[in-house]
Amino acid sequence: MTTPTLLVVAKAPVPGRVKTRLAVDVGDSTATAVAAAALLDTVEACTLAVGPDRCRLALSGDLADGVRTDEIRAALAGWTIVPQHGDGLGERLANAHADVAGPVVQIGMDTPQVTPAGLLAVAGGLDIADAMLAPAEDGGWWALALRDPAAATALRDVPMSTPQTYAATRTALEGLGLRVAAGERLRDVDHLVDVAPVAAAAPGTRFAAAATEIAAEIARSSR
Repeated sequence: MTTPTLLVVAKAPVPGRVKTRLAVDVGDSTATAVAAAALLDTVEACTLAVGPDRCRLALSGDLADGVRTDEIRAALAGWTIVPQHGDGLGERLANAHADVAGPVVQIGMDTPQVTPAGLLAVAGGLDIADAMLAPAEDGGWWALALRDPAAATALRDVPMSTPQTYAATRTALEGLGLRVAAGERLRDVDHLVDVAPVAAAAPGTRFAAAATEIAAEIARSSR
């Protein structure tokens, strides 16, 4: 199979704009630190999987307004970076695929435990199917591989961030006549309860270090 383009659709780690559900429990500053760590780990995994020239970031927001700006920019060296556009998440996802040629694997920044091998396994699903959709434990999905990026138009009308998002996305893809395979199930990070299990699955990562800081803060505040 042709080496895929890895497409990350993510937000710049700007306080008040990322990890807002997590921020309810830990505050904007800590939630933003978690987001930056997760983005850095995701970028590193993608770069190691296929090289920076095959990596693309569709970004919402401005890195200059966020945290760990210089570190993130350095990690993105050689990447193609484009702004997100569209009214809803489904439309932004579809638009992010529009300028990609050849097979694509699209992920977000909520699964920092993902590995280069895991990304390539998702891409490998295209050897047997037209699409590979990898479910998240909350009913959504964390990765989508497509032989033809144009098929992402199916995402435009899919309700996102619901317990039915995976099922609705699969139905929409199959409605285009695509053969859809299921990928590995992962837990994504939306709430405080997600932080420790994901960190345990990714020891030694930036995200795991951020999770350790959260645990320490919670311990201090409970004294």
